[in-house]
Amino acid sequence: MKRLFLIFIAAVFAAGLTAQPARRSTTSGSAAAQHGGKNAQSGTDRAALMFPVKQTMPENVVWRRDVYRILDLTKDANAPLYYPVEPRGRQVNLFTYVFHLMLSGRINAYTYRLDGVESFDSKDKMEIRDVLDRYSIYYEEKDGKFTVESNDVPSAEVTRYYIKESVYLDQRTGTFSTKVTALCPVLMRGADDFGGEATPYPLFWLNYDEVAPWLTRLPLMASNLNNVMNMTVDDYFTMNRYDGKIYKTDNMQGRALASYCKTDTAMTREQQRIEKEILDFREGVWGHMTHEDSIRAAREDSIKVGKTGNKVTVRTAQRRTGSGSTATAKTPKPKSAGGGSAPRVSVRRQRR
Repeated sequence: MKRLFLIFIAAVFAAGLTAQPARRSTTSGSAAAQHGGKNAQSGTDRAALMFPVKQTMPENVVWRRDVYRILDLTKDANAPLYYPVEPRGRQVNLFTYVFHLMLSGRINAYTYRLDGVESFDSKDKMEIRDVLDRYSIYYEEKDGKFTVESNDVPSAEVTRYYIKESVYLDQRTGTFSTKVTALCPVLMRGADDFGGEATPYPLFWLNYDEVAPWLTRLPLMASNLNNVMNMTVDDYFTMNRYDGKIYKTDNMQGRALASYCKTDTAMTREQQRIEKEILDFREGVWGHMTHEDSIRAAREDSIKVGKTGNKVTVRTAQRRTGSGSTATAKTPKPKSAGGGSAPRVSVRRQRR
């Protein structure tokens, strides 16, 4: 009897051990399925979790200037966003990358309106089918999913980008920052062999904060001298490595520069004026130049030397720091027979 009792206890214990892993597997599987369905519905992705730190712009900044720029990808500074035009192994350009993210539903595209102002409201989201049909991009649809071959992606025709950047002063940290807030790929079509210019077709707006987690995973080669791909697209935009001209600013009238600059010369002057306004405000707030700025200004400023008789006057251009200095030096007079002291140089510093 004792032996039978021990056999019965061993059988019950063995049954419990074999049943528990199956129960754990079923529970974990159902939890994973629920978790996966929840992620699919909310549109979240693991890439957002891999990008926990990002540059955020506070809403209550004391000063901000929003400008829109055109990035010409034929320029060397912007070429990293364009090449390789066709996928080369795992290397793709920016448009090919974000286009496939759109196809898979990982990021959203927003309508480019006639006024050119971006809107990231839910009502302005674009369906991927509308983008494909509007710009005659060949695709295949199966079970509600769209597939576009790499050769059919018009990455070679996207030779421009519109970007919106915000230059702001954060009073909490006392720092100036420049942050890209929106991207818009521009399709250039219609050029011919007879000198006809291509027509720009802005495709859609992208919310930079939405695509930033993915841009941290796209490496690029930012130099012709160093072919190591040690920079990501997010680093490229965060470090402001691009080169673009201003075509619009946020203003009360909502006007673009082209609406009141009738000539190319007027356009260039207006762009330079806006750039100077931003630079002047930045230097005016700090009240002094950085070491690099002072060196550059010293090279650019010319020193005028005027000679009048035995007197030499040296004038140095006043810096934008609000303080200037003038130095007047007299030529040494011949010493008398009994000797004399060396000539004095007086330096007078103006203060506010």
